[in-house]
Amino acid sequence: MVRFPFVAALIAILAWLSPVQSATSCGPSPSGAIRPSLASGFSMQVVATGLSKPRGILLDRAGNLLVVEQGRGVISAHTLDETNGCVSVGTSSDVTSGLNLNHGIELSSDGKTLYASSSQDVYSWAYDSSSKTVSNRADIVTNMAGSDHTTRTLLLSEKAPGMLVVTRGSTSNIDIAAANLASGHSQIKAFNLTNRTDTAYDFSSEGLRLGWGLRNDVGIAEHPSSGGIWSVENSGDQLTRMGVDIHEDNPAEELNFLGYLNGKKYAPQGGNFGYPWCFSAWSVDDLPDNGNLSVGSQYAVDADSDSNNQNKTDAYCADQLPARLVFQAHMAPLDIKFNNSAQEAWVTFHGSWDRTNPVGYKLSVVEFGKDGEPVDDLQSTTAARDVFANEDNSKCPDDCFRPVAMAFDSQGRIYLSSDASGEIYLISKASGASIPGSSPTSTPTSSTSSSASSSATATNIASNIQPSLFSGGCILSSVVTLFGLLL
Repeated sequence: MVRFPFVAALIAILAWLSPVQSATSCGPSPSGAIRPSLASGFSMQVVATGLSKPRGILLDRAGNLLVVEQGRGVISAHTLDETNGCVSVGTSSDVTSGLNLNHGIELSSDGKTLYASSSQDVYSWAYDSSSKTVSNRADIVTNMAGSDHTTRTLLLSEKAPGMLVVTRGSTSNIDIAAANLASGHSQIKAFNLTNRTDTAYDFSSEGLRLGWGLRNDVGIAEHPSSGGIWSVENSGDQLTRMGVDIHEDNPAEELNFLGYLNGKKYAPQGGNFGYPWCFSAWSVDDLPDNGNLSVGSQYAVDADSDSNNQNKTDAYCADQLPARLVFQAHMAPLDIKFNNSAQEAWVTFHGSWDRTNPVGYKLSVVEFGKDGEPVDDLQSTTAARDVFANEDNSKCPDDCFRPVAMAFDSQGRIYLSSDASGEIYLISKASGASIPGSSPTSTPTSSTSSSASSSATATNIASNIQPSLFSGGCILSSVVTLFGLLL
């Protein structure tokens, strides 16, 4: 009974704080009916709204936020103003003309060369961060056109300066041409910018192959300590096995390891990860003839027939390169970024469409050890710990943010794009806060898993994430925690 005066006092404090949040101009409310939720120890604010399908983002050396607006096919630049920790957009302008740019963006270490991609080409420009303008456009990589999975993510290696990594997905759900190396489909390659001539590289026939048989690996990152190259894969939809529909909770999304660009030897580098014949298991019980399978095992689809899979079997798939971790089917990972401690890999999950109960629509973190490897093993179903999510996935995709890409600032805060809602969010972690489900780690600084069922996933989110107290502005996670203690 003595708790009630404290609760009443807390309610009064919240009523007093709400207008203060508005006065500090911590940004607009999330678009429409979006209701974000956060893990304890984290806060968020909306930095920008009204963008046209924002995808790839980065911060230039002057602190401007550069955004690939897929809906307009351009890169836009936004100055950022900050008052008492609240960030807002000052001025906005277009950096490039319309070139059907749709996702990829990178900036050289000196900040003077900007790179971006369309479905067909990778371009470069001389970039001036003071005027936020470009000049001297050049074609870097070409011959990547396709009718599906048209994003071409870009990564400039810090461990091997001058190497540009480009990802290219499949041209359909099951792209038979991807089984042919010469097609260039479902591959990740690195191109040497130092030795480049005036002629653009041909993606299909040139470049250093880091891996193939990778259905649609959109997110890619270099580990800050080891230099290892990691990617996250969007796996297949609407699949069957032995005539049985298995698509609800299979196949798993993947975290893949692609070796190094810094001279370290890795024998499997450039090898085959199995697509279009092989996929990773998530819900093993749903797979017919699953006796030798476990979470993360590679298995063949329609392995009991010779239709469309050239008699590929589970034994064949077991010989292909496996994922290092797997995630809930259909969550659609689109980006991966390491913090400077090298012990947190942040992953955006864009969200499902090929599933009865929506999953994904969130930002999660995967714990890495000092050896540069994930802490969890391949059989784990809880490797991704949720940090920023939608309060109610049943309302997705219409009333949810859909995270795409991230950019760390010098304070370790994460800028996050949401293409469906046209927003940029900013996620911050309090000093000393730990990621859900792990031991405490240091606050991340800038960088130069979910369960096998929807009900378990919901439990994971509910136990770690607190709903927003305010319709807009910065969320005070500490107040949420205090409220829980008083109750």
